[in-house]
Amino acid sequence: MSQQGPPSPPPPPEGSGQGGRSPSASSPGWPKWSLYVLLAAFLGIIILAVSSGDSTGSEISYSKFRDAVQDDRVASIEFDNASAKITGEYTDGKEFRTTGFREAPQEIISLAEEHDVDLKPKTQGPSFIETWFPLLLPFAFFGFLLWMLNRRASGQMGNIMSIGRSKAKTYSTERPGTTFADVAGYEGVKVEITEVVDFLKHPEKFGQIGARIPKGILLVGPPGTGKTLIARAVAGEAGVPFLSVSGSDFMEMFVGVGASRVRDLFQTAKKMGRAIIFIDEIDSIGRKRGAGLGGGHDEREQTLNQMLNEMDGFEATEGIVMMAATNRPDILDPALLRPGRFDRQVVVPLPEMSERLAILGVHTKGKSLSPDLDLNVVARGTPGMSGAELSNLVNEAALHAVRQGRQQIGNEDFEYARDRVLMGARRESMALSDAEKELTAYHEAGHAVCATLLENADPLHKVTILPIGMALGVTQQLPAEDRHSYNQNYLEDSIVVAMGGRVAEQLVFGVMTTGAGNDLEVSTNRARRMVTEWGMSPKVGPQAWGGSGQVFLGEDLMHQSRDSYSGRMANIIDEEVERILREAEERCRTVLTENRGGLNMVARSLLEHETIDGATVKRLVAMAAADPAPAVESTSVD
Repeated sequence: MSQQGPPSPPPPPEGSGQGGRSPSASSPGWPKWSLYVLLAAFLGIIILAVSSGDSTGSEISYSKFRDAVQDDRVASIEFDNASAKITGEYTDGKEFRTTGFREAPQEIISLAEEHDVDLKPKTQGPSFIETWFPLLLPFAFFGFLLWMLNRRASGQMGNIMSIGRSKAKTYSTERPGTTFADVAGYEGVKVEITEVVDFLKHPEKFGQIGARIPKGILLVGPPGTGKTLIARAVAGEAGVPFLSVSGSDFMEMFVGVGASRVRDLFQTAKKMGRAIIFIDEIDSIGRKRGAGLGGGHDEREQTLNQMLNEMDGFEATEGIVMMAATNRPDILDPALLRPGRFDRQVVVPLPEMSERLAILGVHTKGKSLSPDLDLNVVARGTPGMSGAELSNLVNEAALHAVRQGRQQIGNEDFEYARDRVLMGARRESMALSDAEKELTAYHEAGHAVCATLLENADPLHKVTILPIGMALGVTQQLPAEDRHSYNQNYLEDSIVVAMGGRVAEQLVFGVMTTGAGNDLEVSTNRARRMVTEWGMSPKVGPQAWGGSGQVFLGEDLMHQSRDSYSGRMANIIDEEVERILREAEERCRTVLTENRGGLNMVARSLLEHETIDGATVKRLVAMAAADPAPAVESTSVD
């Protein structure tokens, strides 16, 4: 049997309402493309140097050049015997160039002498680049290599020198951030935290009357309830910079780094004037000092001490508010929670039904929903779910709708998603024998009949004999409304419902199976808590022997051990737990014996349909009570 526990509210998607992040303070260094630019410039210089020897003047053919010499139109020529290039000047002052042969032909020499042409032979040696480039290339390569190594080393030194800087991300007002409108539900939390927004917007109002705003606000709540989102919404509403950092960002392998980062964080906030410093998971650095078990952690304690000093070092009127979030307020150091530091705690609890409905509305916005989908039913069927779990529930329902080829998300998709989130995926490949299926049907029918007939039990939602998660079958009960406390009648009836599967197996088949293992575990724990923690035993009386001490804190290591009370009291506790369980078993046996016809009809309906809802179970039990069938003899399991 599976009973729906109380779930929690999902933090909105990480990307929604996020402000802009400030650029990193570290030096960006040279871009990667700069190397290619330098290489291109170097090649360009070589090309220019090689082509710089070209002379000006018009290019003519060698034949025209010879004809010009014969016509006495050439005043002078210069012959380069290395490149066979001939440059010259006409008698009218114009220049020309042409290409001859490696060695000047005797014909040209004779023509030049015959026509009084000034002949200037030129023997050109190798250029500077041709001579020195092959020698300079290795030196340039090794120089570039040394430069790269030096640059890398200086970058590493820069990282080491900046290791004490804070890693806080800055969300400024340049990009719109999250506001309270983006946070579904939690109206009470918003009201409690609104005065922080008013202080950051209009600090003069508080200064005139002499009021002092709390220096630190601690958001406390289970994981996934949106504590970080609420802190970001405060910054968005106030329109001030928001410095966000995780508690683990202060810890490093080097001694003193955490304290240095705390100092840098507060200095950065003071330069901004008005700002919010938000530390997520503050319990990672704010744990109790000298806890005992496992020894201390000097670096963590130094970081905590520095944070305490910094919080004492700024006035409340400076416009800096510290906010922190944790789901473990019990392990925080008392010095961190005293007045003048984190002197206000805002509880962010699991959402109520109306808040779950609002959260579901946020996460289903923009999705194609079936017209018959009732989000009120979904919200009622998800008690105890956080916002993150509700977000996951909506996503699982959408995925199931796509896998089934539907265009809209319907009730069936949310039913599947809830089963998957709470108990695991359905094991389609698991095949039960007929005997196992019949045994499972009567087991779940026993739970269902008891849940239907007992006055104080939660209403029955559905029963299935399809294997889900680790269970061969599931009986789901959904509370009509959220419960915040449980009376003794409710607890006793819940134990009777848990016994229904085991008692049904005994009545019908005369055997006991391992299928009731989880039912017995849940029943025993509940009965023991009734006796040891909630004072619901006449013999034990108003005494509490339970506790929630954490072993890793070095406190209450043996808190729940029997050494904390006498052997006589231990015997009384054991007797009372056994009495509660025995009485619940007898009540369950009486209910199922008197409604044996209803048990049989529900089991047969499960064998036929595999899944039936609570209304069907109620109708079958009522039909059997109105027209009782002949008693069915007990059978045995093959």
